[in-house]
Amino acid sequence: MNFGTVRVRFYLPRLIQLTILGCALPFVSRAQEKEDEFRFQSVGARIGFPAENTSNHFLQSEAFLNYNLWRWCLSTNWHLQSRIGLAAGWLGQRGDNAFIGTLGPILEISRARFPLSLEAGFSPTYIGRYRFSSTDLGVRAQFTSHIGLNWDVTSHWRLGYRFQHMSNAGLKEPNPGFNLHVVSVGYLF
Repeated sequence: MNFGTVRVRFYLPRLIQLTILGCALPFVSRAQEKEDEFRFQSVGARIGFPAENTSNHFLQSEAFLNYNLWRWCLSTNWHLQSRIGLAAGWLGQRGDNAFIGTLGPILEISRARFPLSLEAGFSPTYIGRYRFSSTDLGVRAQFTSHIGLNWDVTSHWRLGYRFQHMSNAGLKEPNPGFNLHVVSVGYLF
């Protein structure tokens, strides 16, 4: 029994359900504040490096663009923001290179006048190749999930860290999946 596959098959459906619920909440929530118009939230760059020895020496770099969707006031000071994230870049391992592109929902919880926020997301992912020198990812269609922490250094600049997992979610064997530590810098609009 492959415990990695069991974990993905257990957690992935839950993450998908929570993401869909988060994006659907605006349709059943109360009226939003006027400032919650649809708009670009941030643009920036990320770089990822292996989180563990089993991550097969993968490295990743990408540019990203985030677009705000809906915002809910959970209380006077707490907010939940939904957005769509788009990223394109490079994925590599020991000299083998591939294009990587993601598009998916992100949820962020933050407190007013506090520079830290917590985010989580799930993105269908396309990779230009799935066979690398020492790893076969099974198929070009992958799924990337993450949880992370953001620090708004100023009103326009943000630093971030995320723990990211990518796998094909059991669509095809093999399905080794891998985890990355990802750091980012972004400009807030």
